[in-house]
Amino acid sequence: MPRQTAGNIRRVQPATVCLMPPRALDHESSTPLYAQLAAELRRRIREDDLRRVPSYRTLQQEYEVSRPVAERAVHILVDAGEAHIVDGKGTWAGPAPEVP
Repeated sequence: MPRQTAGNIRRVQPATVCLMPPRALDHESSTPLYAQLAAELRRRIREDDLRRVPSYRTLQQEYEVSRPVAERAVHILVDAGEAHIVDGKGTWAGPAPEVP
């Protein structure tokens, strides 16, 4: 909820928590940005014990990429079974849990 100050409304951005600063992607490389980002997310899952994959918007801001690049990188992990999407809850590291 925005705070009110002297009749003006000021919007407060939510804080983003990142255990380790992301490595910059090489925008000049011949390797596509989505492949670089997917590799970086794999590294963060493995080395930083990342459980929840950041939102597309957060990935866009942290890595300075477009939304389609962020989406494609996440879907590479999902298609490989390294992450799963929970509707309304985000993307999580690891395979989807078994449904009885």
